[in-house]
Amino acid sequence: MSTTETDLRLRGAMQQVLLACLPGLLVLFWVYGWGVLFNLLLTAAAALLTEAVLLRLRQRPLWPALNDGSALVSACLLTIALPAYAPWWLPALAASSAIALGKQLYGGVGRNPFNPAMLGYAVVLLSFPLHMTQWPAPHALGLGDGLAAVFGLGERPDAWAQATVLDGLRQNRSLTLDELFASHPGFGTFAGRGSEWASLAFLAGGLFLLQRKVISWHAPLAMLGSLFVISLLCWNGSGSDSNGSPLLHLLAGSTLFGAFFIVTEPVSGARTAWGRLLFGAGVGLLVYLIRTWGNYPDGMAFAVLLMNLCVPALDRWGERRQTEAT
Repeated sequence: MSTTETDLRLRGAMQQVLLACLPGLLVLFWVYGWGVLFNLLLTAAAALLTEAVLLRLRQRPLWPALNDGSALVSACLLTIALPAYAPWWLPALAASSAIALGKQLYGGVGRNPFNPAMLGYAVVLLSFPLHMTQWPAPHALGLGDGLAAVFGLGERPDAWAQATVLDGLRQNRSLTLDELFASHPGFGTFAGRGSEWASLAFLAGGLFLLQRKVISWHAPLAMLGSLFVISLLCWNGSGSDSNGSPLLHLLAGSTLFGAFFIVTEPVSGARTAWGRLLFGAGVGLLVYLIRTWGNYPDGMAFAVLLMNLCVPALDRWGERRQTEAT
């Protein structure tokens, strides 16, 4: 296949991923407001600028690298993962780190051993944990207050942030799950208020990518399956010490978004069918372990990055299985 054909295929795949993200982004915009748009503009600008600067420093042509869509996809994924109304430098730093450390450091698109978006997310999570836990309450800020919050133009309104569902579940010591759902403002019908609908929107986008054959079913199914099984086995009812039901874990946090848009990243993920199954299963298991016993409410980024380290071994095992099967 010629370089031009490869570039066109890559651009087409990236465009379809961006299109698949659109329903989830619209739901997040409906829930959180203008902060989602601010994040998108900041991450996109930072990603494209960082890519252009590093391509120049590496004496590489700007085109078609800048318009292949990969930088915009990383920016879009970070927009979804980052808290709305974060200070402007946080999404900019996350996107710059994703492109610089997760992509250009290894030679550009197609050579990255780690998921760029998750690497950028992990950088800001480890560096600024307080800012990364300040998720806004639904419909908490309007356009003016949102601009002030993002660019530090004034004091943020009182009680504009609230604990997420997974954070509330981790910190709970006295209320049953039924009482949490009835009293906690962040809990909705099945998981997070508003965010559970965003999860369903990302499920719809993921099914679109599957139908278009942009991604394969192996890693998403294995991740969701392993998370469901481990959360079912460890589900201890609805008491105050409950770890949450399987349905809550599937709809809360970044589960469905991660299953279809993160673990399916083709370069840093496994290439064999068996490798993808093991990769997805490992991510699902690690996500639950980090959520339940780790120091972070949602462990998608760390789970994916840890499993990225295992990809060579997973692919070798997958190749042996395929050889034995034939």
